[in-house]
Amino acid sequence: MSAMPRELWTAAQVRELDRRAIETHGIAGRELMERAGRAALDALLQRWPAARDVAVLCGGGNNAGDGYVLARRAMQCGLAARVVGLAAPETLRGDAAAACADYLAAGGVIEPWAGDGPLPGDGPLVDGLLGTGLDRTLEGRYAQVVEAVNADGRPVLALDIPTGLHADTGRILGVAVRATVTVCFIGLKLGLFTGRGRACAGEVLFADLDVPQRLEAGLEPAARRLEPACLGEWLRPRERDAHKGRFGHVLVVGGDHGMGGAALLAGRAALRSGAGLVSVATRPAHAAAMFAAQPELMCRGVEGPRELEPLLERATVLVAGPGLGRSGWAQELLAVALDSGLPCILDADALNLLSEHPRRISRGVLTPHPGEAARLLDSTAAEVEADRPAALRALQSRFGGVVLLKGAGTLVAGAGPVPWLCGAGNPGMASGGMGDVLSGLIGGLAAQLQDLERAACAGVLVHALAADDAAAHGERGLAAGDLLQHVRPWVNPRAAHPPA
Repeated sequence: MSAMPRELWTAAQVRELDRRAIETHGIAGRELMERAGRAALDALLQRWPAARDVAVLCGGGNNAGDGYVLARRAMQCGLAARVVGLAAPETLRGDAAAACADYLAAGGVIEPWAGDGPLPGDGPLVDGLLGTGLDRTLEGRYAQVVEAVNADGRPVLALDIPTGLHADTGRILGVAVRATVTVCFIGLKLGLFTGRGRACAGEVLFADLDVPQRLEAGLEPAARRLEPACLGEWLRPRERDAHKGRFGHVLVVGGDHGMGGAALLAGRAALRSGAGLVSVATRPAHAAAMFAAQPELMCRGVEGPRELEPLLERATVLVAGPGLGRSGWAQELLAVALDSGLPCILDADALNLLSEHPRRISRGVLTPHPGEAARLLDSTAAEVEADRPAALRALQSRFGGVVLLKGAGTLVAGAGPVPWLCGAGNPGMASGGMGDVLSGLIGGLAAQLQDLERAACAGVLVHALAADDAAAHGERGLAAGDLLQHVRPWVNPRAAHPPA
């Protein structure tokens, strides 16, 4: 397999890369198909070395052609390969027809899909049904066979993309194969990494099929993946004469009655990210408890905007929303905070209040989950999840600044044309308080980096990586506070080099 690139592409862009490989660099489409089938078989043998047979499900396009190549080569390796064909050989065209003919000439047999009964064999299943061109709801026999694959219980290797998954959005088109491993060819597809793609794709492997890297010249990717190496590039070691005044002063505004814990989590996260100073403006009833829980925080009880104003004058970055609520107290504090002009990270009820009184936040980071995004866009959470990249663009266009759309495959967009995607993290993060920790991390990093887009990207990545570390003993029962002890190694990346 090839190293995983940072660039993510739409289906149309990968078709363009494929065209360039064939027309500009003279690599025949049939040769690319052979390379794809060989790479997928290599992945299958490495993942399931004890397999003695394989059932390959083939549709009617080039994805099926890859499957026929895999089946033929599996036979040559001594595996019992059985092909279930949903398209008759005479209906195939071009390279797929040639791959099918080679499989039959090698002694292979195609079994038609009967629509019921078990799938053949005992070994892994290979999904070569439909590729990246699918853009409508899966129906009929294809939907039936996908449901049979998912009900079978055996491991599944998907070729390029699981059938039924939209390559650009990660949306399930009615029903989709839930693969164990997906081998992606030539370019990584955006939909594998966001929305339902993460659940359907399983482990994603990449095979570049030995095409030249210069194929991508002049094309901007649909997104770029955040990876740990990014932290080494962005979070450099500190100078030996550093002092806290160089690393900013974060002010967390939140913690209405009964919700002081959210503001405390955000403040703790800002401290752990490396901010020089962190203050929390909260209800007076919470201040003493916060002092006791985290003495490094400067906690101030505020009853209204007048008491908040001097705190805003001393701050360099604002985090508003954790436990803020939607009371009159919350509305007044948020209005004064936003009028201060400070760089701001908005989360939770700050976003809900913003949806009620929209304004552009040019020096801010918005961190909505799909429900909050829907309120900001006058939409529904289902519509947001159906096309997360489009929702991200709409939010950034409407509100400005940097937008971070949380969820499986969190997306981050600033003013630039290419958003970022975070593929780290785990389902244990589906618990209360995780967003409070994230907003505090971003605020603390913004105080140090003085670049909101980079701070948002670094905060998302540190948050997800710390959660993966914290989930080492299991995802269920993971609490937001568990992440804090795992933050420090990631904000001090080993990949960073000491200053000269």
